[in-house]
Amino acid sequence: MKSKTLSLLYTDLGIDRSLSRPSVSDDNPFSESQFKTVKCCPLFPGRFGSITEARDVGRDLFTWYNCEHKHSGIAYYTPEQVHYGKNVELHKTREKALSDAFARHPERFKSMPVPRLVPGGVWINPPTLTPAAENPGLTVDLYEKNASGLFVKK
Repeated sequence: MKSKTLSLLYTDLGIDRSLSRPSVSDDNPFSESQFKTVKCCPLFPGRFGSITEARDVGRDLFTWYNCEHKHSGIAYYTPEQVHYGKNVELHKTREKALSDAFARHPERFKSMPVPRLVPGGVWINPPTLTPAAENPGLTVDLYEKNASGLFVKK
């Protein structure tokens, strides 16, 4: 059996490679960011005594990362809160807390504070918006740009 090189496969699939430096494949900033966040977590031991210990620590780290750690890229909510829609109610709570703080001490603020919003979508290589007739089998026609310039589902 013969296989294509990875770069030819990317070309056939219409994927743009993004390399931070020539011949370096750390082109996924989301994964790289996650690795650093997890390694800086107090639960991370630095070294593992066995594969079993590594799996146990990994399980705890992923629970912490998804359920406890608030991410700046998603407006300081946890991934779990955003995934299950809990951030909508929490956003209302933040709005009320900020408006109460503004009402008590308006001199501390330049204007009425507003809590950050969760982005509508995040992309490394955003899809091009072309009609489905030109790209049969692709689903990029399901997305549109919102007012912030982010691609969101129609």
